Amino acid sequence: MQISIIRKPSEKGCTLSTWYVDGRYQCVGLEDVVRGQGQPKVPGQTAIPAGTYGVIINRSNRFSAKAGHDVQLPLLLAVPGFEGVRIHSGNFARDTEGCLLPGTGYGAEGASVINSRVAFAALFEKMQQAVRDGETIKLTIK
Repeated sequence: MQISIIRKPSEKGCTLSTWYVDGRYQCVGLEDVVRGQGQPKVPGQTAIPAGTYGVIINRSNRFSAKAGHDVQLPLLLAVPGFEGVRIHSGNFARDTEGCLLPGTGYGAEGASVINSRVAFAALFEKMQQAVRDGETIKLTIK
């Protein structure tokens, strides 16, 4: 499975994007601000570098503790300068902390995504099916 994320320029404190699965439109997304080369990383407020990453699905200790039960989420592997980068639901930059948030559309003010839980559920089902089918998952951010 190949997930491709095409970023728009960062503005209004976030980075919006369009997501594709195996070449087909899937959803939109939101991340923290992309910082240029030489700019320092701001913890919890900086988007991960563009590139290609492996993705696994495993238990999130943080989300499991918040939910009070086991929560499985996609985890991006070997992200330079970042740890624990996941795909999960959320609507605003304050919800990301470096993670990737899917949505069905953009918020009216242009700094959020809407229906994130719906978009995440649809994407996550495809990812789980890919794993059941023995496929590897790759995610490319451009």
